[in-house]
Amino acid sequence: MKKEVQNKLPRTLNNLKNTAPVFYFQIISTLVFCLFCLPVFSQTGVLKGKILGDGEPMPMAVCRIEKLEIQRLTDAAGHFILEKLPIGTHTFSVSYVGFLPEFREISISKNDTAHLEIELRENPFRLNQIVVSGTRTARRRLDSPVAVNVLSSATMAATQSNTLAEGICFQPGLRLETDCQTCNYTQLRMNGLGGKYSQILVDSRPIFNALMSLYGLEQMPASQIERVEVVRGGGSVLFGANAIAGTVNIITREPQENDWSVGQNFAQIGGRAADHFTNINASLTGSEKKTAASFFASRRTRDGWDANGDGFTEMPELANTSFGGKIFLKPAAQHKISINAWHIHEFRRGGNAPDLPADRADQSEERTHDIAIGGADYTFSPTAKKWRLQVFSAFQKTRRRHYTGIDHSDGWGNTRSLTNISGAQWNLDFSLKNIQNSLILGIEHQFDDTFDEIKGYNFLIDQKTHLTGFFAQTEWKFSPKLTALAGVRLNKHNFLPNPIATPRANILFKPSEKWQFRSAWARGFTAPQAFEADMHIAFAGGGVSFIRLDPNLIPETSNSVNFSADFNDPRPTYIYGFTTEIFRTRLFDAFVLEETGADAAGNQQLLRRNGGHSTVAGLTLEARFNYNQKVQLETGFTLQTSRFDRPVAWSQEVGGIQKYLRTPEKYGFFTLIFFPEKKLNGTLSGIYTGKMLVPHFAGAPGILKDELFDAPSFFELNFKISQKFRLPGLENGLTFSAGVQNVFNSFQSNFDSGKFRDSNFVYGSSRPRTVFVGVILGKN
Repeated sequence: MKKEVQNKLPRTLNNLKNTAPVFYFQIISTLVFCLFCLPVFSQTGVLKGKILGDGEPMPMAVCRIEKLEIQRLTDAAGHFILEKLPIGTHTFSVSYVGFLPEFREISISKNDTAHLEIELRENPFRLNQIVVSGTRTARRRLDSPVAVNVLSSATMAATQSNTLAEGICFQPGLRLETDCQTCNYTQLRMNGLGGKYSQILVDSRPIFNALMSLYGLEQMPASQIERVEVVRGGGSVLFGANAIAGTVNIITREPQENDWSVGQNFAQIGGRAADHFTNINASLTGSEKKTAASFFASRRTRDGWDANGDGFTEMPELANTSFGGKIFLKPAAQHKISINAWHIHEFRRGGNAPDLPADRADQSEERTHDIAIGGADYTFSPTAKKWRLQVFSAFQKTRRRHYTGIDHSDGWGNTRSLTNISGAQWNLDFSLKNIQNSLILGIEHQFDDTFDEIKGYNFLIDQKTHLTGFFAQTEWKFSPKLTALAGVRLNKHNFLPNPIATPRANILFKPSEKWQFRSAWARGFTAPQAFEADMHIAFAGGGVSFIRLDPNLIPETSNSVNFSADFNDPRPTYIYGFTTEIFRTRLFDAFVLEETGADAAGNQQLLRRNGGHSTVAGLTLEARFNYNQKVQLETGFTLQTSRFDRPVAWSQEVGGIQKYLRTPEKYGFFTLIFFPEKKLNGTLSGIYTGKMLVPHFAGAPGILKDELFDAPSFFELNFKISQKFRLPGLENGLTFSAGVQNVFNSFQSNFDSGKFRDSNFVYGSSRPRTVFVGVILGKN
């Protein structure tokens, strides 16, 4: 063995001698290659930049060069820096929840610093805008444990919704119902529950009382509304115990910049009645935005419209004038003051003989409203502190002169109403063992004084209510994926001997940026008091029909749960998403209306009493899609059941029924917008209302006995096209629009005729085929 090694060793040495030149050349070549190429590989650059959104810095935006596996977050000022980037061209991306992702090709040079500023475009569905309705404090929508839907002013404009009543239907789970053939009194139904179960707010204050709910949604011009925040289900009881079905928060226009607009719309209803709408809006902002103000005014006149040629209107004559404004003052960094005021004057007349006084007609309803709305908020936010205090007061005052009568009867009445709410709210943000917490404590007192009298019918509502609420809420953000919220409101109503607690609990789970899961549970109650329907006098049985309260009426209570799943996937050229919600509300000692006969004058009497328990449950589906700002689709559809545990005797002549009346089990909407950010754009929209049972009382022409009518389904299709023109000196120039509402004239065809009609026998679409044109000068 040793000999073999010795024999090999000389040969190896000999080989090395023979290969030495090659060996040394390889070593030298490698050293030279490294000497020249190492600086090339070590050559790097730097990328610095700033990310903005809506003109404001975007902290925590994700900046990424995916192929290099480099990622950074922007700081509080929206700045970022990426160091040691190899020279060359790279694809840089930035993303932020609620905004569309942006991509840029960047070139990195040797020992150089590249600069980049990107303005993110907001997601067209406003998925992550600031909302206040879910938690009584400002929250990014995707971070709120309470699901909040937003009806924007852009959607109302695209669907030619001149009033809130016309636009509110383009929200999932919501349906606006017309309940009177003569005066067109309406109520908003949420998740299958009637109007009295919804809490309507104006700038987050519950001053939308029972009287204003009769016609208020139609009295509010859409041009004066910034957005409408909708919380379905009882998860928002901190705003009031009546928020059993949900909350609708009407946010009036807020001044953001100096702008103005003047708009005029003209429509022809059913080929005969004219409808004119004029709107004026203006906003002013001071230096450094320490002061700002917005002003608005509108005028609407609409002819009465007769559907069946009997001389009696199915849509009343209207004349509405609204004006008001909002002012913001910020005298110092810690102080903010907000003041708003609004006045509405409306004349409404339905029936026949419009040229005669109301009491000279064969049958008519006339209403003259004067409504004043106002409020003030003061917010104190100490510098470098994590708490803030808000003190607020708001009011609504209504005076109404009204007539309801047949054959010159003495049906004149007077109404006066005053609602005031005042209170304070304290917010504290803190961390406990790295868990973020937001605490809210507050108190508010709501006073409502309503007097409504028709001496000729011996009809009187003289109601004063005091509702004091103490509320507390704590919100824990355990991680970016998990947030939990719990709150309780203690309510003391002067009609009840003992306080009632209405707790709530919500959970938000976000396993990823695309998915969100929410659950909500809440208790609520309804006090034994008069509601909007109780203040409406209808025609039935050859006379009038009105509601009285059972003297033994006790509070109605509720228990509601909601579960929802949200998915949103934003891509460079498109975004799509969907929402699925399951809801269930259990009512205990539910309020029902039952016929009790007629008074001495032959007028129908309805009694509101407790009718046992009932359940409303269902499923709401939403979908949304936007392709490169060229096509945008939003749609929602609800399937539900509404049942009493035992039959309700709505009529003395017909057996009781468990199903809710006037409540379809299927309803939905869609909006399809083409080129939503271009000069020329078009919109297709539609509202679907499913079958429902509608009561029809005897005494109407051809109706010998009370009956339930199985109303058919309706689908209302609308179309609008608009064209923008640039004008010198105007930011948005001139916009012309035209279109048709209810294209196929899907409208009720069997209205009662004559003065003895049952005015509550009305269902389906709110208007016949309507052709319109419009023009807006200034910002649109």
